[in-house]
Amino acid sequence: MLQSPAMSLALPQEQEKESNIMTKLLGVIAIAAVAFAVAPAQAAKHSMGGCSSGNLEKTETAIEAMPDGDGKLVAQKEVASAQDSMLNGKMGACGMHLNKAMHATMGK
Repeated sequence: MLQSPAMSLALPQEQEKESNIMTKLLGVIAIAAVAFAVAPAQAAKHSMGGCSSGNLEKTETAIEAMPDGDGKLVAQKEVASAQDSMLNGKMGACGMHLNKAMHATMGK
C-alpha cells in the first residue's frame, strides 16, 4: 500500500496531537489525585474550627453536661482519641475525632 506524502505528514501530527491530549489528561488526573488526598485533612481541620485545646475544652464541657449513657461514653472515647492525636501531631485525625465527639453531644 502506497501512502501519499500528505498522508505521511498527517500521521505524525495526529500522533503529536494525541500525545498532547494524553499529557494534559495525565496532568488533570494528577491534580485531582492531590486534591482528593488533601481534602479530608483540610475538612477535618476546618470542621468545628479545627483541633485546638480550646475546642477540646468546649467539647469536654458539653460532654460533662450529658446524661450518662452510651452517647456520653462514645463522646468521651472520641475526645480521648482527639487528645492522643493532638499530642502525636496528627491534627487531621484530631479534628475528625473532635468532630465525632461534638456530634455525639448533640444527641442525634
